[in-house]
Amino acid sequence: MKRRIYLRMEGLPRAQEIVRQALDWSGLLGAEEVPVRRALSRITAEAVFAKRSLPPFNAAAMDGIAVRAEETFAASDQNPLILRLGEQAFWVNTGEPIPAGTNAVIMIEDLHQVGPEEVEIRAPAYPWQHVRKIGEDVVAGELLFTACHRLAPWDIGALLAAGHLTVPVKQRPRVVIIPTGDELVSPEEAREEDLASGKTVEFNSAMIAGLVEEWGGEPEVFEIVPDNLEALKAALHEALSRKPHLVAILAGSSAGSKDYTAQLVEEEGRLLLHGVTMMPGKPVVFGVVSGRGIIGVPGYPVSAVMAFERLMRPAFEAMYGVRLPERPKVSARSGRKLPSKLGVTEFVRVKLGEVAGNRVFLPIKRGAGAITTLTRADALLTVPEHSEGILAGEECHLEILRPEKDLATTALVVGSHDLALDLLAQFLKERHPLYDLSTAHVGSLSGLMAVKDGLAHLAGTHLFDPESGDFNIPYIKRYLPGVPVKLVHFAMREQGLILPKGNPKGIKSLEDLAREDVRFINRQPGAGTRVLLDYYLRKLGLSPSQIKGYENEETTHLGVAVAVATGQADVGLGIRAAARLLDLDFLPLFEERYDLLVRADFFDSPLFSLIREILASSAFRKKVLSLGGYEVSRMGELLYES
Repeated sequence: MKRRIYLRMEGLPRAQEIVRQALDWSGLLGAEEVPVRRALSRITAEAVFAKRSLPPFNAAAMDGIAVRAEETFAASDQNPLILRLGEQAFWVNTGEPIPAGTNAVIMIEDLHQVGPEEVEIRAPAYPWQHVRKIGEDVVAGELLFTACHRLAPWDIGALLAAGHLTVPVKQRPRVVIIPTGDELVSPEEAREEDLASGKTVEFNSAMIAGLVEEWGGEPEVFEIVPDNLEALKAALHEALSRKPHLVAILAGSSAGSKDYTAQLVEEEGRLLLHGVTMMPGKPVVFGVVSGRGIIGVPGYPVSAVMAFERLMRPAFEAMYGVRLPERPKVSARSGRKLPSKLGVTEFVRVKLGEVAGNRVFLPIKRGAGAITTLTRADALLTVPEHSEGILAGEECHLEILRPEKDLATTALVVGSHDLALDLLAQFLKERHPLYDLSTAHVGSLSGLMAVKDGLAHLAGTHLFDPESGDFNIPYIKRYLPGVPVKLVHFAMREQGLILPKGNPKGIKSLEDLAREDVRFINRQPGAGTRVLLDYYLRKLGLSPSQIKGYENEETTHLGVAVAVATGQADVGLGIRAAARLLDLDFLPLFEERYDLLVRADFFDSPLFSLIREILASSAFRKKVLSLGGYEVSRMGELLYES
């Protein structure tokens, strides 16, 4: 099988410059005339001038009487002046034209009507007092907007007031999106038997189309094209016949035997990029065919989003002649050390919170194939290519992915993973929509240290202490001396072996983990489950070196269950609820106590008071019990404080 190397590998800044210089992007978009009322956020194609003055007449700026100012100069408190209505004074309302010959308006509050046809004033008016003169806002023929101006809501009002019913704007960029892959099936046609046999739901095209629409473009998504060079070539020719401004080919951009995008672009036009030193998003292709930009984005969903966004955003901005709206940015401290590869620009998805007045962030899973690393992220950290990573406590700039989220009403929850925490977040949002729980799974011990260092409001923990036989409290005393915290009980949980349906290898105990034919999936160091496993292995006299897969780690109970369900492992240690969710077998081994460690200054906050109300509610406890493997009779009980 023929495999291609990366042909035009570049750093991200250079790759962006190559894209900008590849075409005369500014000349690609033609102009179209659209109704002003439908032109919001469109980009003007040419300069727009006022057709009429605004206001088009001398208008009253207040309710009152219009007068000739010169006839009022003698008025004073000592010498009140009487004006005859209809001759020297004329009633006007705000916005109405003032009668010819008048040049000032006296407010109704400054008048005293002394008869049906007369009013008294006690102060003079000055010329053009309370009058909006013709053209005060805009004069006919005056420039309203230059070309390449994004129309805001108030711009729409100005256009209509100045006499425009239509306005010339740039065309919307048209983007043809071609999903490729033998393994793909559309969401509408996906059947469970197809997915069970190895098919994958194609959703990257919807995400890329969403970005195009968000940037004001018009996407067109083709049917899925198989991994075949001739079929892909035919699809590209069909796409180019539609006269798009850009073509995006999804997947097939790497260096595998079925990755044809780079070859196709090279054969049909100019290949300018094949590979960018960014992560996620490295296997990206860019070139020009028939005067149109062709981007090949990776198949992994996060890679696809990052590659398209980082390379095509400059192209859209060049087409429009304006910058696209940017995401809000904030500064925050890193909650842990984040190593990164030198020479690679890395985009790290993070959870963001505000603890004791300080913004802090913690990374979440880095996998390019896990779309939930974007859906669950609060912000995006860019580690530049010249950096080897971020130090714990280092101040960094973040792009906010969820600008609607209020950090002041968000609790940052770290530590051990538990399915019931997701339920807690759900109950909180349903009952109190202005509040959020933001969770990051870093393991029990790391959770304790995050609370200690002011990097989280609370942490989920189930650390077993072999000497005392107790959970959590010995670790708090050991690692957080003098730190004001409170420990609240959450639930008792069943831990045991998660097994494939039917337990095909007949695994019956922890001793079976040492069998030659058994592959294990472990949790990360510092996780409560890992601590529990190591304790019982020592009791049994088993060494980690005897267990195949001991060094293979997942960061959540669900990750362990997925590894078992997909055949990556024969067995894993985790909670019953994770096995039940994926319809796997479960062999119970022991019960553990899962608690919430809470900062003392957060314990009395309005937000945690709401959380405690939920913990005490029968509805929430019933829902937790329905997950399986939980006992909640003491949920919410204060166990320890320091």
